[in-house]
Amino acid sequence: MPDITTKFVDGSNDIGGKGLVTKDYIIDVYPNLAPGVKTPALWSWGNGGSGAMGDNTVVSKTSPVQTVTGGLNWKQASCGSSYTLAIKTDGTLWGWGANFLGGLGDGTTNSKSSPIQTIAGGNTWDKVSAGEIHAASIKTDGTLWLWGSGASGQLGVTAGNYSSPIQTVIGGNNWVQVSCGYKVTAAIKSDGTLWAWGLNSSGELGDNTIVNRSSPVQTITGGSTWRSVSVGLGTGGGTVAATKTDGTLWLWGLGTSGQLGDNTIVTKSSPVQTIAAGSTWSSVSVGANHCAAIKNDGTLWSWGGNGNGRLGDNTTTGRSSPVQTVAGGSTWKILSCGGGYTAAIKNNGSLWLWGYNQYANLGDNSSTSRSSPVQTVVTGIVWESVSASSQSGSPDHTVAIAAG
Repeated sequence: MPDITTKFVDGSNDIGGKGLVTKDYIIDVYPNLAPGVKTPALWSWGNGGSGAMGDNTVVSKTSPVQTVTGGLNWKQASCGSSYTLAIKTDGTLWGWGANFLGGLGDGTTNSKSSPIQTIAGGNTWDKVSAGEIHAASIKTDGTLWLWGSGASGQLGVTAGNYSSPIQTVIGGNNWVQVSCGYKVTAAIKSDGTLWAWGLNSSGELGDNTIVNRSSPVQTITGGSTWRSVSVGLGTGGGTVAATKTDGTLWLWGLGTSGQLGDNTIVTKSSPVQTIAAGSTWSSVSVGANHCAAIKNDGTLWSWGGNGNGRLGDNTTTGRSSPVQTVAGGSTWKILSCGGGYTAAIKNNGSLWLWGYNQYANLGDNSSTSRSSPVQTVVTGIVWESVSASSQSGSPDHTVAIAAG
């Protein structure tokens, strides 16, 4: 048990007396209570135009800052094109930044520089994904809701823009994961089936056609063993990647930069495995024209376009098959690819970024691009999650949640 003499607010060691124990003491001694005691903080940096920092300004930031609402109780955050959506631990859903096509879901198209709730309100939001120009969220009851631009059918209803959340045409209450990209939505149901809808010009729906769909369809491979899915960002992000429960990794859609990882630069309208194959992939993320994935052993691999060093291998040479970052190591656990850059968290909670740094989205107090991983200037924090964004295939801003 930790030394209680260092754990009282007033500095005393009088167990029966005056002082209140600190939050750290409760977390250390009663770890089962930790989720209710921790207060995760949300940080943003990069392009602040349209209010994407959430700090009540439209000023860009070269190092992390907190939203104007402060640092309490954030559970998950996702970046879109100059906007952010985030869920608090109380189940409420908040958004800020650009809102030109209704991406904040607040019933308006007015941009916001500080967090506001979606018009749907409520406290049962569980997961959220912000795409380039549309967004989706799953509630605790398993229903799936979408809003923003629906020009290519990516909202799962007849094409059109919606500034408040709606359900897809097939409805249902068994959705468990969703990913939004550039005019494409993909989601997995509790039965392990994978569904996609929206733009299909590069075969990103995986149904062996290039026909847009305004209602969900399954990939041509079908099956009920899909575990996770990631849809590419930006106008060059017509790539989709997914892992199965057996640890295999599959990709389809745009492949002209080698982002399918199958040692070709050929676009595919049905799923293929990377040339590395294997059954030890644990997670994957797709950016504007590159991909990265983490294996069960904690190693991180990247492939595709490598402009500005987004693959992190200390070169700018594109790769059509997976390579490791120059940092190497086997302690990577969380990953997010954006427009021309990559962000990842190690087991020790340190946050690393590399690639295009146009808007200081690497958070290293500069706008210098990096072809190998660097840490944000805010160190000594245990980072729990990160989301990299894209604006028309280029970097925009980054958000991350740190342990409280």
